[in-house]
Amino acid sequence: MKNKVQLITYADRLGDGTLSSMTDILRTRFDGVYDGVHILPFFTPFDGADAGFDPIDHTKVDERLGSWDDVAELSKTHNIMVDAIVNHMSWESKQFQDVLEKGEESEYYPMFLTMSSVFPNGATEEDLAGIYRPRPGLPFTHYKFAGKTRLVWVSFTPQQVDIDTDSDKGWEYLMSIFDQMAASHVSYIRLDAVGYGAKEAGTSCFMTPKTFKLISRLREEGVKRGLEILIEVHSYYKKQVEIASKVDRVYDFALPPLLLHSLFTGHVEPVVHWTEIRPNNAVTVLDTHDGIGVIDIGSDQLDRSLKGLVPDEDVDNLVNTIHANTHGESQAATGAAASNLDLY
Repeated sequence: MKNKVQLITYADRLGDGTLSSMTDILRTRFDGVYDGVHILPFFTPFDGADAGFDPIDHTKVDERLGSWDDVAELSKTHNIMVDAIVNHMSWESKQFQDVLEKGEESEYYPMFLTMSSVFPNGATEEDLAGIYRPRPGLPFTHYKFAGKTRLVWVSFTPQQVDIDTDSDKGWEYLMSIFDQMAASHVSYIRLDAVGYGAKEAGTSCFMTPKTFKLISRLREEGVKRGLEILIEVHSYYKKQVEIASKVDRVYDFALPPLLLHSLFTGHVEPVVHWTEIRPNNAVTVLDTHDGIGVIDIGSDQLDRSLKGLVPDEDVDNLVNTIHANTHGESQAATGAAASNLDLY
C-alpha cells in the first residue's frame, strides 16, 4: 500500500448508486486524488440487517450495484480494498438455511457455532459472563435445527450467525472469499470482525491467543494469493501494537479521538506519546463508517486495571463534548440509539 490518500465508501453512495458510476466519478471528478478505494460491502445483499456486513452470498456482487467485472475494471486505475467478513454470515445464506432444514444431517452443520459446540460440557455463569460482546446480553439466539431448538452463537445481531473457523466447511468458505477477491484483482483484504472469529471455552472469545493464530493463518493464505491483509479491530491500544506484527497493515483508530482530545483539553502529551509508539504499518484514519472509536484510547475493556492512552474520565468528557457540539445529533448514531452499531 502506497503512502497516499485512500477513500472508504459504500458503492451506492458515490455516483448513481452503481460500481461503474463510482468508477467514472473517481476517474473524472476525483482524478488523481485517491490512490486506493476501500469499497464497503457490496455483496448480496448490500442493504441487509447490518448494511452489507451480513452477506447471504459473500462471493456474489449485489446485482443492483454491478458485477465482479466492475470491480476488476476499477482495479485498472485504483488499488482496491474489500472486506472479508470472517466471523459470521447471514442466517438467510444457503448454508444456514440447509442447517435449519436438515439439522445435524446437513453437510454445513459443523460450519456454525452453537453454545454446546463451544461448551460441550456445559457453561458456568462465570464462563458466560466472561464472553466479550459489543452488544448487550449474551451472544446466543434461538433457531430450530430440523425442528429442534438450538442456541446459535451470534456475536452481533440475531441475523448474523457465527462461523466455526476451525471447521473444514468454515475454512473452505473463507478461502472461497479470498479466491474470488484475488480473481477480481483486489489488492487488499480487510479482515472484518476477525477479533471475534476464534471461540474457546473459558476465554473472553475476543482477541485471545487463538485469535492471533487465526489471523496468522489467514495472512498466510493472503500471501499465497498476492493479497495484502489489513485487520479491523477496535480494542485496547497495546493489542493494536501487538497485532501489527501479524499482518500487513492495521488501522490507527486512536488518532482521531486523540486529536480531538488535544483540541478540547489543550493537552498534547497523549497524542505525542501515541505517535512515538504507534505501529509503522498503520493506516492513518480520519473517519470510517463506524465513526470515532473512543474505545481505542481508553482502558482495556476486559481489564480496567490496564490504563489507556488517556484516563477513562477524559474519554467520557470527550464523548459528552462531541454530543454537546453537535447539539445532540451525534447521539442518534451512538450506543443503543443506533441498533446496528457496536456498544462499548
